[in-house]
Amino acid sequence: MAGDDRIQETVSAIYVAESRRVLATLIRLLGDFDSAEEASHEAFRAALEQWPREGVPANPRAWLVSAGRFKAIDQMRRLKRFDSLDAPGGETDVAVIDTAAWADPESVEDDRLRLVFTCCHPSLAADAQVALTLREVCGLTTEEIARAFLTPAPTLAQRIVRAKAKIRDARIPYQVPEPAELPERLDAVLRVIYLVFNEGYSASSGASLTRHELSSEAIRLGRLLVDLLPEPEAQGLLALMLLQESRRAARTTAAGELILLDDQDRSLWDRAMIDEGTRLVDRAFSDAQVGPYAIQAAIAAVHAGAATPAETDWAEIVGLYDVLARADASPVIELNRAVAVAMRDGPAAGLGIIETILGRGDLVDYRPAHAARAELCSRLGRTADARASYARALALTRQEPERRYIEKRLAELTEGKR
Repeated sequence: MAGDDRIQETVSAIYVAESRRVLATLIRLLGDFDSAEEASHEAFRAALEQWPREGVPANPRAWLVSAGRFKAIDQMRRLKRFDSLDAPGGETDVAVIDTAAWADPESVEDDRLRLVFTCCHPSLAADAQVALTLREVCGLTTEEIARAFLTPAPTLAQRIVRAKAKIRDARIPYQVPEPAELPERLDAVLRVIYLVFNEGYSASSGASLTRHELSSEAIRLGRLLVDLLPEPEAQGLLALMLLQESRRAARTTAAGELILLDDQDRSLWDRAMIDEGTRLVDRAFSDAQVGPYAIQAAIAAVHAGAATPAETDWAEIVGLYDVLARADASPVIELNRAVAVAMRDGPAAGLGIIETILGRGDLVDYRPAHAARAELCSRLGRTADARASYARALALTRQEPERRYIEKRLAELTEGKR
């Protein structure tokens, strides 16, 4: 039993690390989302049955893809849909690896990038692109995606079902677009990759602040995209993700408690990521036109370049937010600029901007807006207002480390510590 338990742990670890890659390759091989998902599940079920007897294969991902493909072809043959396909003769176990099923000349490593472009096809609505990518590329559950986007889960599920049907019925190809088509498709792909990164960098819900597998996967996809299309905004997005991810080790205590930027041990920041991200910012800014991702990356680079919080160049950050607001105006950018203004000009200046944003009805259900207002009210001695805003932020929090931090701040305000 101890050996079986170890195999189950191994299969579980491989599922976390490889299941989305396996799925992406099966979608390429089978040409259908639902068939590929069923085949993936069958492959992992077969692993649980066979690996305790035969041992873990040298290349688990290849084995799983081959197993899933064989299972799917068997099912197709039983349903008499694809009689011409070359399938194993009634075998229920998979004893060999069919390398042709997983290692095509373009490399399996590109399968998830192909899948991103498929999920972000312009014939799909923008909200469907995001939902489908988070579900199929990243493996978030329907409920997790629904919480992240404040959408009822049944509505989100139907959105995903319709998107899959659209891909099937419109015969949307599972491929990276031709070079001439890439620029117009880039914006949607960048947006979705960054949303994936954000879910990994600051999880929308759950016990952990981060989901490292998602942020790492987004960075990997960003690297593939830059290799494929080294446009300034692709470079800017990769730079932004690297610069933000460089702080991951310093963002929580050993017990998982949240540590804000000013309180982080900057010696824990990943200098290799910072250096790479800064170089990418310089490359992006060498272009005549700089887009929103590159500007955000430049802001992150200013933070990364400060040895201490006191050395942060808040005037430069406010100036970059001014440029960003002209390039991509939004209430969230306005909020972030307000926080920078508070650091440059004092809490009253920033608070006035935040209260204007909330007063016109923007970001009323956005937790960071209320948390920022609470902090600035606290600094100004407006304790009752700070408590009210922290309470509102707490009601909107779905993540346990953030919940504990806000509860701690509320307790400190009640005790008169700040």
